[in-house]
Amino acid sequence: MPALWIAHVTVTDEDAYGKYATLAGPAITKHGGKFIARGGRFVQLEGRARPRNVVARFDSVEAAEACYHSPEYQEALNHARGASERELLIVETAE
Repeated sequence: MPALWIAHVTVTDEDAYGKYATLAGPAITKHGGKFIARGGRFVQLEGRARPRNVVARFDSVEAAEACYHSPEYQEALNHARGASERELLIVETAE
């Protein structure tokens, strides 16, 4: 079943987070992720709002999780730690 990788982000250090974004996009694409939303307009209806929201589609939960644990994504993530407050989850779609 396809899965969505959903990130809600508040950037606290633009320079460091920019390095994360430069590396994370290619890492996600390399592992089969296709971006659906990347920081566009949103409406927060419940819970804590984060100004940046990203959604990528993968072929499966396992593929998305493998991407997260990959050396390429972990290298990118090193730049996001301390440069952002984030929530990230993977959810299987109903397709």
